Amino acid sequence: MTASHNKIYKELRSYTGITAGLFLYVLAWVAFLIPNGIVGGGATGIATVAYYISGEYIPVSYSFFIINAVLLVVGFKILGNSFGIKTIYGIAFTFIMLAALPEPEFITKSFRESDKLICAILGGIVSGFGIAITFQNGGSAGGTDIVAMIMNKYRNMSPGKVFLYADLIIIGSSFFINYDFRTIVYGYVTMAVFSYSVDLLLSGSKQSVQIIIISSKYAEIADRINSEAYRGVTALRSMGWYSKKEGNVLIVVVRKKDMKQIHRIINSIDKDAFISESNVTGVYGRGFDAIKTK
Repeated sequence: MTASHNKIYKELRSYTGITAGLFLYVLAWVAFLIPNGIVGGGATGIATVAYYISGEYIPVSYSFFIINAVLLVVGFKILGNSFGIKTIYGIAFTFIMLAALPEPEFITKSFRESDKLICAILGGIVSGFGIAITFQNGGSAGGTDIVAMIMNKYRNMSPGKVFLYADLIIIGSSFFINYDFRTIVYGYVTMAVFSYSVDLLLSGSKQSVQIIIISSKYAEIADRINSEAYRGVTALRSMGWYSKKEGNVLIVVVRKKDMKQIHRIINSIDKDAFISESNVTGVYGRGFDAIKTK
């Protein structure tokens, strides 16, 4: 495959991922949130508030498009042309789906008025996974998605937290739909589930683990980790206080997805090795994340 063909393939795969993610996002709104008067965050949340306050006169799709037309200018300026092109596609696709996707009756009939909490949770899960898939492919549905991507470019802040902070006011404004505080509660439930779902999918593969290995065959284990797992190993001089034997303690930091390979290496060399593992919240440097300070 030539370089140009490979680039085309990557772009097609990227746009396919964006399309699938945004379809899930819109489906969550059309099936679970809008029919039940539940307001989530972002531009779609503002559009939903406008829809109900206007007496269902202003379509959600129209308000969504107008809001994002303004935010799109900011996206072009700060995040570049590549981001802008994919965002134009994302906004256009979301607008079309919000306008054309029919309310799935088999879902809405399954959840009545008493099931609003379930709809809030399901809406948060489905829309969160949809946006996360969109983010993974470099796309956006606009709204607070643009704000989240700008913050993530300059700060080590998870997208889920950006959504959480930015959407508090939007969801709080849903009180004016029917002057019922329960509407705000349902919205905050959706927001919390949405934020967690985004972080779960986006950050799950980036979670790291620190492994401490104590074994008399430390040299062989360290060599195998270097050559097979392509991870660095730090050896610290140590002494077992009970046995009074000197040796080395190995410290390895790997992605959580690489743990099984490390386990196999250790088990094949020393089945009696002592292993301690702990999750780490951030790992920066070569082979991991870069520190963002601007």
